[in-house]
Amino acid sequence: MAEPVWKSAGRAGRSTRTLRVRTSAAVAGVIALAVLMVPPLAQLDQQAVDLSMKLLPPSWAHPFGTDDVGRDLLLRCVYGLRVSLLVGLVAALVATVIGTAVGAAAGALGGWTDRLVMRAVDTLSSIPHLLLGVFIVAMFRPGVWPVVVSVALTHWLSTARIVRAEVLSLRSRPYLDAAISGGASRLRVTLRHLVPAVLPQAGLAAVLMIPHAMWHESALSFLGLGLPAHQASLGNLVQAARGSLLAGDWWPTLFPGLLLVLPTLAVAGLAGAWRDRLNPRRRSELTL
Repeated sequence: MAEPVWKSAGRAGRSTRTLRVRTSAAVAGVIALAVLMVPPLAQLDQQAVDLSMKLLPPSWAHPFGTDDVGRDLLLRCVYGLRVSLLVGLVAALVATVIGTAVGAAAGALGGWTDRLVMRAVDTLSSIPHLLLGVFIVAMFRPGVWPVVVSVALTHWLSTARIVRAEVLSLRSRPYLDAAISGGASRLRVTLRHLVPAVLPQAGLAAVLMIPHAMWHESALSFLGLGLPAHQASLGNLVQAARGSLLAGDWWPTLFPGLLLVLPTLAVAGLAGAWRDRLNPRRRSELTL
C-alpha cells in the first residue's frame, strides 16, 4: 500500500529541519572554537605590520590572505569576530532586560500606563534604529561600550512588544485569578508568575537580537562612528577593505563579510528550532 503524500511530505519536512538545525549547530560550534582557540594558539600579533607581505591572496600560510599592510587576515577576522560577538551578546542581554521590564510593567499594570508606555514605544520605533544609534554613539568617544549602549537602547522595543503581548494573554489564566483572590499583590503576581512565564519568549528574542546587534555595530564602525579604526571589528575590516576591493583584491572584503553572514544563518536555524519547541501547535502544523 502506497504511503500517503502528506506523510512523506511531513517526513521530508522533519528531515530538512533536522539537517538545518545540525548544520546551524555545527557552524555555531566552529565559530565558538575559532573565537576561543585561534588567538591563544596562533603565535602571531594581529597588529604586526609587514609591508612586504601586503595583499597576498589566500594560501596555506595565510588562509584568508593578508590586508593592505601585510597583517594576517584570518587572525584579524577572528579578533574582529570576538569584538562583534561581545558587542552583540552584551547589547542583546541589556536590551532584553530593558524590554522585558518595560513590557511586563505595561502588560501587568494595564490602563493608562499601558497606553502611555506603548505610545512611547511606537514613537521610538518610528525612528530608524541606525539614525538613533548614530545620535547616541556620537555623544561619546569611539569604543566598545558606547556602541553597546547605542545598540541596547535602540533594540529593546521589539522585546517589550513581545513580552507585553505574552503578559496580556497570561492575565486571563485561572491560576492568576486564584492568586489575586488569595490576596497576592499585583507586584507579587508579576514577579512570581508573569515574568517567569515570559522568559522563554524573551530569551528567544535575545538570541535573535545577537546577529542584529552585530550588524548594527558593523554599520556604525563602517561609518567611522563605532570602534576606533585600529581595533579589529568586522565593520572596521570591511571599511578598511574598500580600497582593496576597487583595486580587484576581493579577499579583504569577502571573509569579514562571511563572518557576519554565517553567525546570522546559524542563529536563525537554532532559533527556529527553539521557536518550534515553544509553540508545539505551530510545529505540528508544519509537519502536516
